[in-house]
Amino acid sequence: MRPFGELEAAIMDVVWSAAAPITIREVKDRLPQHPERAYTTVQTVVDILYRKGWLSRARDGKAHRYAPSRSRDDYTAALLGEALTTTTDRTGALLRLVESMGDDEVAALRAALDAATTERGS
Repeated sequence: MRPFGELEAAIMDVVWSAAAPITIREVKDRLPQHPERAYTTVQTVVDILYRKGWLSRARDGKAHRYAPSRSRDDYTAALLGEALTTTTDRTGALLRLVESMGDDEVAALRAALDAATTERGS
């Protein structure tokens, strides 16, 4: 999976942070003002994110309202998965990652691994 471009990431940050589905105008208004982006530019990138499956949309009058189809955690997990394809030692890379984590993160990971093992019946 290719990481989001700068504007894609900024748009997804806005949509992920929104309390409810939002319009393109609302997305544009909530983006950082420097640099100023044209409405049509934001519209194009929102449409790309919709076609990639990151956004869902529903008609609201003449406009559409957009909501995230996938979470920020889904995005991060996909990036980590992609990063792991670059090594021949996935286990070693994962061990290095765990070594860099704090105690609370390791405990949460241990609980998630235990739950996954239980779900798989192992």
